[in-house]
Amino acid sequence: MKRAMKRAAPFLIGAATVVWAVAGQNPRITRATLRAIEESFDKRVLTVSPDSPFKLLGTTRGTYLNGYGVVFTAEVNLMVTTNLSPFQLEIPKPYVVKVHAQKLQRLTLFKRSMQEALLAAAASLDTVPANEQVVLGVSLFYYKWEDTAGLPSQVVMHAQRQKLVDVQVGRVNRSALDSVIQIEEL
Repeated sequence: MKRAMKRAAPFLIGAATVVWAVAGQNPRITRATLRAIEESFDKRVLTVSPDSPFKLLGTTRGTYLNGYGVVFTAEVNLMVTTNLSPFQLEIPKPYVVKVHAQKLQRLTLFKRSMQEALLAAAASLDTVPANEQVVLGVSLFYYKWEDTAGLPSQVVMHAQRQKLVDVQVGRVNRSALDSVIQIEEL
């Protein structure tokens, strides 16, 4: 038994050294950091249009994926609308048309807000490696009666953290933001 332990000792020391070295290279993303960014995005959604706020469904959730970056997800309704109920069994066609037009218009404002949220998040995530991604994916909510033509069901924005920081601190012109952030609409 002692002889087996003596033979295993160098292996165990080597393994412990590798584990320690690898652990030392992993970025330290705290839950508190993620939570602060989640709350910041939630607040942004609720206050970006004070006269007609977006409706946040649930709260934003963030997670760190080692070697990839940070991913935040949320679900949002672009505007508060009426819905079917025992007192309203049908949604009038003029209201459906009005809601559709307003949501198309508000989508642009919402996407700009998402871009600003990515910039703010990148500045707060200084422990995330510069080459990793900062991602914000938002699912958009629609009632069954809504006309969703031209409206995405999901908007995903992502960029390399360092490129976002470069825009934030002025190393890259803010007008280049559209080329820094990749936008996917599903």
